[in-house]
Amino acid sequence: MQYQNITLSIPKELLKKIKHIAIEKQISISALLTKTLEEIVHKEDSYEKAKKHHLSILETGFELDTCGKINWQREDLHER
Repeated sequence: MQYQNITLSIPKELLKKIKHIAIEKQISISALLTKTLEEIVHKEDSYEKAKKHHLSILETGFELDTCGKINWQREDLHER
């Protein structure tokens, strides 16, 4: 895996908190940010995959044994 250095500007208070989190987890800030960004990308990829899968199911449609005809009336569904 190749790595690319980046420059990141963040507020000092946020950096302070990030340093504390990294120390608690016994990893570098770079490793912490990399792990966090990987999780974001994984979640996004999983969401997109699930979205495509469910959209394909909707496009295929569902067989409801109606043969494409409505055999009920609104009143049948909402009896009073």
